[in-house]
Amino acid sequence: MGSSLGAGPEAGTTRRTRRPLVLAASLMLVASALIASPALASHPEVSLPGSNFEIDTDANLRVDDAGSLDWANVTETRKADKPSGQTDDSFGQGTKEDTPVPQVVDGSIPPQKSDLLNFGVYLEDTATTDFLHLFWHRVQEPTGTTNMDFEFNKSLTLSGNGVTPVRTAGDVLIQYDLAQGGTNPQLFLSRWETVDKTKCEASNSVPCWDKKVNLTTAGLATGSINTSPIPAAESDGLGDVSARTFGEASVNFSALGGGDPCVSFGTAYLKSRSSDSFTAALKDFIAPTPLNLANCGAIKVTKLRKHAADGSGDHPQSGVTFTINGANPKITDANGQVCWDALQFGTYTVTETLPAGYAADGPLSQSVTVDNVATCAGSPYAGETATFHNTPLTNLAVSVDSQINGGTASTIVCTGPGGGTVASGSTGANGDGSATASNLRPGTYTCTIVIDP
Repeated sequence: MGSSLGAGPEAGTTRRTRRPLVLAASLMLVASALIASPALASHPEVSLPGSNFEIDTDANLRVDDAGSLDWANVTETRKADKPSGQTDDSFGQGTKEDTPVPQVVDGSIPPQKSDLLNFGVYLEDTATTDFLHLFWHRVQEPTGTTNMDFEFNKSLTLSGNGVTPVRTAGDVLIQYDLAQGGTNPQLFLSRWETVDKTKCEASNSVPCWDKKVNLTTAGLATGSINTSPIPAAESDGLGDVSARTFGEASVNFSALGGGDPCVSFGTAYLKSRSSDSFTAALKDFIAPTPLNLANCGAIKVTKLRKHAADGSGDHPQSGVTFTINGANPKITDANGQVCWDALQFGTYTVTETLPAGYAADGPLSQSVTVDNVATCAGSPYAGETATFHNTPLTNLAVSVDSQINGGTASTIVCTGPGGGTVASGSTGANGDGSATASNLRPGTYTCTIVIDP
């Protein structure tokens, strides 16, 4: 993947990318295919338990421990801000977090505030949990507290300002708050509420951001900033990074779903507030970048069979039962297909219940790895696939009947396509006898009958 998508320097950039996805958004972010156990850190870290991503006490982008993940060796979605100055994107006219359609203006950011440069987003998949990793990068350390808010929106539709997306229920705001002189932020989460005003954090009416949940104290998030300068050679393309101008964080991805195991967002952007108050005016922001932040995919099974009455070749087979990981049985439709979606990334076992009268042309179970964002209803379908094939079976019976009771004696030997005997028999005292065989695959069978040798 290693490509930059979109037009001009404002487009999001995916670097060192993996399997391409076919989705509506122009830039995709999916869980890493690497599933690794947490590495033993040789230096101070505040990484979340279970994550293999280095959140260093003194934040940096380099990989400090072999086998670990850091910004230098992952495929994040990265977005750069417009150059500082009169054309820089900013919020104005008193825009606050709860403003349904933020007012976008052009203009420089006050020197004492956070003038943003870049942000990055990466989703790590482990054997048991997904982790969302974030970073921000700014021009200089501002006076006072640091307040960075990452907004994740489900919709790709632009709002009335033509820049930020329309907010929908369940959109997420991750707030990165760092006291002056501090090194470890407090991370909070709010969701866009459209029905119940009593859930609002600051507003008296909906829509609004709901009450903040402290992810840090709940053990669901962690973060740090760089207390030391980061040289350009170690900044993964950010240039020389001054102290306290780079921050990173990890969030347990399950926190974003509010109990839903499958989470999907279409865009993300970064913004800064003028103070640590949630109702403070918003200042600089980096315009949204499209992504598909998701951790679920789909598996579609196609069942085929040989069926002479329908002509030569393979034909869809309906009415066959399949299970996934031994549960959730589904029966193939007229197209010979079943599909499961809302599957978290991982490896699944798909198993066929072999119908009577058929032989399986391969294993009855197949292992399928889901690492691609998709749904069963996607058009074109972009998920994982598996194909099973059956062949119908035939029974064989050959008999002899002496017209005179005991008048003749006979032997019967039937051989299959490989030359081996599949059935044999001989007559009894009355001269009658038979040879039978069951569950024969299609092929040429030869039966030799010898009467009265």
